[in-house]
Amino acid sequence: MATPRNTICLWYDGDAEAAARFYAATFSDSAVTAVHRAPADFPGGHEGDVLTVTFTVCGIPCLGLNGGPTFPQTEAFSFQIATDDQAETDRLWHAIVDNGGTESACGWCKDRWGVSWQITPRVLTDALAQGGAPARRAFEAMMTMRKIDVAAIEAAVAGDGV
Repeated sequence: MATPRNTICLWYDGDAEAAARFYAATFSDSAVTAVHRAPADFPGGHEGDVLTVTFTVCGIPCLGLNGGPTFPQTEAFSFQIATDDQAETDRLWHAIVDNGGTESACGWCKDRWGVSWQITPRVLTDALAQGGAPARRAFEAMMTMRKIDVAAIEAAVAGDGV
């Protein structure tokens, strides 16, 4: 398998393999493809420790680097995962949050390694793409949510309760 021309590199504090295996078990079209051990000591670890892990998340090539505590994850980077319905939204949200993660607003959450995720039902992105009053109502409804409620977004788009 050829090395992709562009790969997302995520910095971990020693847990890249655990994170990659969690992602592979949680998201479709995801896998751990290689684990590479350090050939010598390095600032974040020792010879023989896991240095990098190559993996995919929903088909996107990634590299997990065990670089130590110097650079923690921030919301400046997130994976946005489009979901087809409430059941998929709930499953992914709870997989992240219930495994040591934290909730945030508007469909955002963080996994236990600090990586941010946007679990975004397609009904929301479709509503926002419509523009006009339906988009405004969907946006205003979203702004009150943590995990996105598909039925509430659909009701907002339809103008129910307005």
